[in-house]
Amino acid sequence: MRFVISREALIRPLQLVAGVVERRQTMPVLSNILLVAEDGMLSLTGTDLEVELVARIPLQELSESGSITVPARKLMDICKSLSDDAFVEISVTDEKARIKAGRSRFSLATLPAADFPNVEDSPEAMTISLPQSALRQLIEKTGFSMAQQDVRYYLNGMLMEVRDASLRAVSTDGHRLATCLTPVDAEAGLDHQIIVPRKGILELARLLQGGDAPVTLVIGSSHIRAVVGDFTFTSKLVDGKFPDYNRVIPRNGDKVLLGDRQELRQVFTRIAILSNEKYRGVRLNLSNGLLKVTANNPEQEEAEETLAIDYEGQDLEIGFNVNYLLDVLSILNSDVVRLILSDANSSALVQGYDENDAVYVVMPMRM
Repeated sequence: MRFVISREALIRPLQLVAGVVERRQTMPVLSNILLVAEDGMLSLTGTDLEVELVARIPLQELSESGSITVPARKLMDICKSLSDDAFVEISVTDEKARIKAGRSRFSLATLPAADFPNVEDSPEAMTISLPQSALRQLIEKTGFSMAQQDVRYYLNGMLMEVRDASLRAVSTDGHRLATCLTPVDAEAGLDHQIIVPRKGILELARLLQGGDAPVTLVIGSSHIRAVVGDFTFTSKLVDGKFPDYNRVIPRNGDKVLLGDRQELRQVFTRIAILSNEKYRGVRLNLSNGLLKVTANNPEQEEAEETLAIDYEGQDLEIGFNVNYLLDVLSILNSDVVRLILSDANSSALVQGYDENDAVYVVMPMRM
């Protein structure tokens, strides 16, 4: 096996593929990436048995076809250290990968390509297509509320629901919920739900560059595959039942607060400085035209700020984890935010004033 490729062409695909590879592995070959050179193309494959990413790159020069696995991090670090205009020659002799670039020479240990595992395929259920920018926005607007290492394993990921030519993403960690909707190119009458694991969502987001270039999602019974240009991404699905998100979204709120998003964000950020470091609680006191935000901590320190808002209704006092509110305010695009409440013990519904595609639910906390 011997080929030549420019560093510029190799570096981004290599970084994305190496990003899938976990630092700690149960099998030595999973620390490697698979290189296959044939028919004028180089393919790079990385996997952790849950997620797989394949990149394909045209080659400047292919002298000898072949396949081998090499350490992912070391190959990436070598390529990152080279000059931007370098050309990289990779060859395999005596079970070693030889890398030449200018005056630099490297020799890497290898493992046979035959030892490299494939993520199993599953029967295809449906195929949908949408712009990369739409899928990226869907993930950005909901990904922050995915659970991390929750015993309810089905929360450690994102629900993707295809229904009536639209794709909805939903995530929750049990304390807050985020959902966003976008139209897709799909057959009418489709109705399907899958749960994509957290790592799969994060790696897919890294792959998407935005713009109108399409991404094709192939959904199977146990896998999802995304084809993005010269990349093919595959992830296993979470085998579980996601909670009914419609039951969580409050419908009977009668107290509507409208406020400037940036001003609210700045106030919450300042008040949070003196909130309890563990519980991060802030208290909201609503009255006609005014919102008072307060916080205190075990050191008996206090913070208080009042700001003008658009609110007419009964006075209300309610507590929230300030981080959850800040996460939502950071992801919204609208200048004005709408907060819909009913009482001190019920969840709040948060939306951008002119954003109907995304809805956020935040549970209150006892103060």
